[in-house]
Amino acid sequence: MAEDPAMIPDMISRRHLAQFAAVVLAALTPSTRAADPASGASGRPNIVFFLADDLGWTGLRCFGSDLYETPNLDRLAQEGVKFTDAYAACTVCSPSRAAVMTGKYPARLHLTDFIAGQNRPFAKLKIPEWQKWLEHDEVTIAEALKAGGYKTAQVGKWHLDRKDAKSADYEPVDHGFDRQVLKPASKGYFLNQPAGGFKKGDYLTDYLASEAARIIGDWKDDAFFLYFPFHVPHTPIQGRKDLIETYAKKVKPDAKHQNPIFAAMVHSMDEAVGTVLDALKRHDLADNTVVVFTSDNGGLTQRYGKLGGFTDNHPLRRGKGSAFEGGVRVPMIAKWPGVTPAGTVCAEPVIGIDFYPTFLEIAGVKGDAHHNRSVDGLSLVPLFKNPKARLKREAIYWHYPHYHAGGDGPYNAVRARDWRLVQFYEDGSEALYNLKSDIGETKNVAAQNAGVASKLRNQLDNWRIAVGAQMPMPNPNHDPARATEVGKRARKR
Repeated sequence: MAEDPAMIPDMISRRHLAQFAAVVLAALTPSTRAADPASGASGRPNIVFFLADDLGWTGLRCFGSDLYETPNLDRLAQEGVKFTDAYAACTVCSPSRAAVMTGKYPARLHLTDFIAGQNRPFAKLKIPEWQKWLEHDEVTIAEALKAGGYKTAQVGKWHLDRKDAKSADYEPVDHGFDRQVLKPASKGYFLNQPAGGFKKGDYLTDYLASEAARIIGDWKDDAFFLYFPFHVPHTPIQGRKDLIETYAKKVKPDAKHQNPIFAAMVHSMDEAVGTVLDALKRHDLADNTVVVFTSDNGGLTQRYGKLGGFTDNHPLRRGKGSAFEGGVRVPMIAKWPGVTPAGTVCAEPVIGIDFYPTFLEIAGVKGDAHHNRSVDGLSLVPLFKNPKARLKREAIYWHYPHYHAGGDGPYNAVRARDWRLVQFYEDGSEALYNLKSDIGETKNVAAQNAGVASKLRNQLDNWRIAVGAQMPMPNPNHDPARATEVGKRARKR
């Protein structure tokens, strides 16, 4: 997907024309604004979207952690809807973030691995030449909401920029965000120099939360979209000393979660959520703000087949980078005051591509018509209103034609109601699991359910064709003795 320089002016003009048309459409059709009384007199609720990094399905107390304490998120779940069957669009981070931004499957975007990925020159399969940045041709949720009159801000981790670009025109502000607050100079999670009223050595997550609260105060009189993607609890595993000491005393020998440093990171994330929620209350915005929390993929549990001791996604199998539920099932909470029934649970399968159409519907913004034709997600507003409802789709899909330190090799998968079929590209094997009776994916029941497996296999084949998925190919340099060796990858230019 390398850009042809001759096409760049036309690409830019088409993009700007689409954005201009969206602005005109928004101005001429006020009837498209959401009219729900719960959204306030203006019918334009604010939207705050939190995205954790490597937080597994059981990474919150309200989702089953026996060590991590997350009072702010637990309270959010009590006041809103907890989604038990929510999924990231990929088992690693950059593709999941791109899916959130565009509403499209990573396979359709060809952005299928974390930027800049991992090269295994002697593995059995050669991975495709995949996309390594978010293209400007894509209309992001920030661009769509901005065209509809929203102010837009991104605070935290982006991870969709073009690393080989000579100019920094692939950052959030180049994709529709009015303001961005990225990671300042830091040593891991500790600031290297003063920033925003914080001193050298202060914790990064605390600083970012303060900046997010500052933006809320600045924009209290405007409709806004605040995207807060955390860096935590991604490696390096570093927490505040006071919190580590607190959790070291709380670890129980028989507990599922044992790492006090990881617990401190999760606690800091929860405190940051509390800082933002407090800012909404302080400025009388809480009753007119939709708040959504989720994660970009499952918790990291192992590297190259060795347990890492970071976290545990049990009862789910494996974690980040893997083909199994532990790599993609994530916690999710949503609160829309006056709309989401408090303290409810939704078991409908949802996925990261759904946030794009959801936020457009909440805001009453139509978005770019050309882009919308290839959006894969469905609006979750029906589930916000009735957590027992069902969405009108047969299945959700994953395609990961890559190798990862925490993974099982290139794979694709489909979930259709209680069934999940996983196919491994290296040897062509597949496994069918009934998640209702076997959430841990311990029993391959494909042989006993050949009809189900065949149907899902056909759905996967048809979906890959429909989205133009890039496939791994046999590697002519394959060396079984060096298959796990990691080499350098030439940047795509």
